[in-house]
Amino acid sequence: MSANSFLHSGGCEIGPRPIDLHIKAIRKMGVKVHDAHHGFIYCEADKLKGADIQLDFPSVGATENIMLAAVFAEGDTIIRHAAREPEIVDLQKFLISMGVDVAGAGTSVIRIRGSNKRLQAVEHSVIPDRIVAGTYLVAAAITGGDITLRNVSAEHIIPAISYLRECGCRINTKRSTMHIYGPTRPRAIDIIRTLPYPGFPTDMQSQFISLLSIARGTSIFVETIFENRYKHVEELMRMGADIKLEGRLAVIKGVKELTGAPVVARDLRGGAALVLAGLVAEGETIVTGIKHIDRGYENIEEKLSKVGALITREE
Repeated sequence: MSANSFLHSGGCEIGPRPIDLHIKAIRKMGVKVHDAHHGFIYCEADKLKGADIQLDFPSVGATENIMLAAVFAEGDTIIRHAAREPEIVDLQKFLISMGVDVAGAGTSVIRIRGSNKRLQAVEHSVIPDRIVAGTYLVAAAITGGDITLRNVSAEHIIPAISYLRECGCRINTKRSTMHIYGPTRPRAIDIIRTLPYPGFPTDMQSQFISLLSIARGTSIFVETIFENRYKHVEELMRMGADIKLEGRLAVIKGVKELTGAPVVARDLRGGAALVLAGLVAEGETIVTGIKHIDRGYENIEEKLSKVGALITREE
């Protein structure tokens, strides 16, 4: 009999992040789950069994966890309504290279044939971070600059590229290289809805709100994934942005310019959005709470400095 424990989900406080999909799936695979105190959940099983699992929502984390659990499960596992993100496809490539029989990643149905054979040691290069790439594209768009990104996949960020072009950006792509020319002033976008992949990613919502806050006209954002992902809006309003919130709806009336101010990063993508706003704001912007930003961006200040931003990190 084996027993393990895991904590409830962490990460940014952007709304409820229940792990019920994970628990429901592993229970179908023969795991006994016991709630315990202090935020831990204890799980035990003699062995895992393949199962036909229907996800209520195409969760990336749940899809990945089920795929990993199914590798050594007895029999076949089928994941229906699976997440389709590029990260799922990359995980499948990694598992296949190790000798796992898995197929379907990138579609809504994934099949994994469990085995007790030893996996092969492999060397694997992970895919480029599509949200980081999208953030730097917005940096060029919001400042009216032009930058070249290398080692990126345009296919992974098609919705972001489409909306940037709608804002007035010119974007050229060639293999794994992208070049963007930002407009003098971005145009507003009628409405953007965040959706599971291949829709517009919720992780790009904050950055686009910073961009649209200086656009010509009024834009509407509908956040369908996380209900508490507008914490950066209050900080943007301190910088002069004209944004009204009503539930999951944000109405952004573009202003001619933002003004630098002391602001606080309260989550990862919201923090990046404040940095982007600071790039174009008149005067000095001080962003605190950068521990959130560091979780998703490696030395963001160094990369932005290399393309002309006046940005420094202070201890």
